[in-house]
Amino acid sequence: MRKAAKSKMSLLLVLLLSFAMTLSACGGSGNAGPSTEPPASNNGGNEGDKGGETAAGSPLEKALKGEYKGTKVTMYGPFVDVDQKKFEESIKDFEEKTGIDIQYEGSKEFEATINVRVDGGNAPDIADFPQPGLLASIAKTGKVVDLTNVLDQDKLKSNYNESWLEMSKMDGKDGKIMAGIWNRSSVKSLVWYPKKQFEDAGYKVPETWDDMMKLTEQIAKDGDPAWTIGIESGAATGWPATDWIENIMLRTTSPENYDKWVKGELPFTSPEVKNAFEIMSKIWLNPDYVYGGNKSIVTTSFGDAPKPMFDNPPKAWFNLLGNFITSFFPETAKVDEDYDWFYLPPIDEQYGKPVLVAGDIYAMFNDRPEVRAVMEFFTTGESIKTWVQSGGVIAPMNDAPLDWYSSESDKRMAQLVQDATTLRFDGSDLMPGKVGAGTFWKGMTDYVSGTAKLDEVLKQIQSGWDN
Repeated sequence: MRKAAKSKMSLLLVLLLSFAMTLSACGGSGNAGPSTEPPASNNGGNEGDKGGETAAGSPLEKALKGEYKGTKVTMYGPFVDVDQKKFEESIKDFEEKTGIDIQYEGSKEFEATINVRVDGGNAPDIADFPQPGLLASIAKTGKVVDLTNVLDQDKLKSNYNESWLEMSKMDGKDGKIMAGIWNRSSVKSLVWYPKKQFEDAGYKVPETWDDMMKLTEQIAKDGDPAWTIGIESGAATGWPATDWIENIMLRTTSPENYDKWVKGELPFTSPEVKNAFEIMSKIWLNPDYVYGGNKSIVTTSFGDAPKPMFDNPPKAWFNLLGNFITSFFPETAKVDEDYDWFYLPPIDEQYGKPVLVAGDIYAMFNDRPEVRAVMEFFTTGESIKTWVQSGGVIAPMNDAPLDWYSSESDKRMAQLVQDATTLRFDGSDLMPGKVGAGTFWKGMTDYVSGTAKLDEVLKQIQSGWDN
């Protein structure tokens, strides 16, 4: 849900940018720092010397030979319900082949509780962070296992674009570490709509922002609100609103300014950021444009928000969210037939066609042979093959072939990423947790609910950087 991880490569590799994630678990290490038990008792204890490789084989190879049968690996993450089922299905074959029991625990309160778990010495073996910024804040404590000498770096370089590997490097307690690996990513510049009914109504997909606003007004005159929006997500309430601001920022200011904003060098109180909020407000705060009005935005779950599009006739027509949202669409709805997406149009032509992406980074807290094997598995496309085939995700790994994609929709997403003039990772996911998953989420919620004015909200969000 989320926003995961908003890369450049030959742009053919970048198209593999949309496989998404989930993981989680309970259980713990019982100590404050990362557990570092010897990787394997039968190889002289030097398995870490070559990033997990020894003459006897890598941890994954050993796992496939049954050497870790009967062991358990705990995981903890933010995905529940449909996404949890898809994750568990994606690891089922691995568990059967290796005998390793991956005990996944999903929670809507992940962002609020992971720090408590880690600080309390109850860290899971592996945790799934949809916000790299949140992981970065924990990495600084020294409680995250550095994967540099855990995973084979040559294999990682051959299976990931360098930009993904660079984004996994974070400040540790004593210098830079490889804090995690990327397993699932999503495209976040997509506007979903009920394709068949949209065409039957005579509407046309907008090519520019002005066209989209004219269509929004036309749909209102026809008697419907164009947009259905929801930002409720438990402790993570507010995150869908940040996607809008990030997308608008990429369309109204330079990529350099976007990067400065993500790093805290361009404050939320700057004219550039305020402008993005004002553009969003022209849709969000207009009761004729939003299903249920702006007050309903805060109380509507992001997963429930698209439902009015599937009524007959539709009660609303557009929903802006990443490609993972299809997991929440009615099971009877058919992609490319009943629903489709269009690219959120450019605003200022000078900034081209930017695309916002995100992803999930898996961190390791306890170093045991079976945990290494699971982490190595998660660096392979095979680890999310069934999820990719079911739709809604795109993989960051190079070994996930394009023929896994089951719809024209997913293939078009790949093409969208390939043709992007600017590609940027989800900004709130890259910001420190106290901002990206803190004051930013809360500020968006306060603003949309009407409990705070815009200038006040911008100062409130910026306080996450300043304090």
